[in-house]
Amino acid sequence: MDPESRTNGTTVTEFILLGLVETPGLQPVVFVVFLFAYLVTVGGNLSILAAILVEPKLHTPMYFFLGNLSVLDVGCITVTVPSMLARLLSHKRTVPYRACLTQIFFFHLLAGVDCFLLTAMAYDRFLAICRPLTYSTRMSQTVQKILVAVSWALAFTNALTHTVAIATLNFCGPNVINHFYCDLPQLFQLSCSSTQLNELLLFAVGFIMAGTPLALIITSYAHVAAAVLRIRSAEGRKKAFSTCGSHLTVVGIFYGTGVFSYMRLGSVEASDKDKGIGILNTVISPMLNPLIYSLRNPDVQGALWQVLTGKRALA
Repeated sequence: MDPESRTNGTTVTEFILLGLVETPGLQPVVFVVFLFAYLVTVGGNLSILAAILVEPKLHTPMYFFLGNLSVLDVGCITVTVPSMLARLLSHKRTVPYRACLTQIFFFHLLAGVDCFLLTAMAYDRFLAICRPLTYSTRMSQTVQKILVAVSWALAFTNALTHTVAIATLNFCGPNVINHFYCDLPQLFQLSCSSTQLNELLLFAVGFIMAGTPLALIITSYAHVAAAVLRIRSAEGRKKAFSTCGSHLTVVGIFYGTGVFSYMRLGSVEASDKDKGIGILNTVISPMLNPLIYSLRNPDVQGALWQVLTGKRALA
C-alpha cells in the first residue's frame, strides 16, 4: 500500500464509473442528449434569475428564494453532468478517489440547501396567505437573508459529515460503480468495512435534513389550504392555489426522487432504476423547474420576454 492510500485509509485510488450505457454506439447519442439538457438547464435557470433581477414586480421574497433555487439547480447539474460528458469524450471511465468524495460533498451540499429553500418558500406562502397583515415584517429582507444563510450552514454541516464519514471506510476492491456519478449508496456497496454506522447516519441525518423540512412544508400547506377554502370567491381561490401549485410540483419531484434514492440501501445490486432516478434528480428536475415556475405566471413570462428580446411584454 502506498503512502497516499494509507492516508486515505483505502487501497483503491480510483473508481470506475460505468455511466449510463456501455454500448459504444450509443455513447455519442448520450453525449448529445445530455449536453443539450445541460445547456437548456443552465440557460433556463439563468434566464429565470435574470428575469427576477430586471423585473421590479418580481422583487419579492418568493422570487428571491426562487432566484436562489435557480442558482442551486445550475450548481446541481454542473456537479454531475460535465464530468460525465468529459469521460464520454475521453473514453476514460475512471475517477480519482478524492474527486469522487469531492463530488459527493458538493452534491449533498447543494441538495441540502435545496431542502431548506423549498421549506422557506412554503413558509413564505403560509405567511402571505394566512398572515397577510404581518407578512412584510415577518418576511423582511433581513429574515430572507438569514433563512438562506442558515440553509447553507446546515447543508454544509450535513455534506461535510457524510464526506468525512465515508472517508473513514476502507475500499479494497472491486471499484466499479454502476452509475454516472459518485454517491453514497453506490460507495456503501463497494466498502470492505462495515457501513452500518454510515447507513444509520444517513437515515438519522436524512430525517433531520429532509423529514423535518417536509413536515414543515406539509404543515404550512395544510394551513394554506384551510385558509384558501374559506375564500368565498372562486377566482380568489384559484389565484391563491395557482401561486402554490408550482412550488408543490417541485417539492413532489425533489422529495420523491430523494426518498427512492436513499431510503432503500439494502439492495446489494445497483440497478438501472437508480440511474433513472439519478437522471430525474440531477438533470430533469433542474431542467423542468424554470418551466414549472414560468408556465402559469404572467409576471415571470413578461420578465423572461424582456430578458430574451430586450422589449417589455405588452400588458
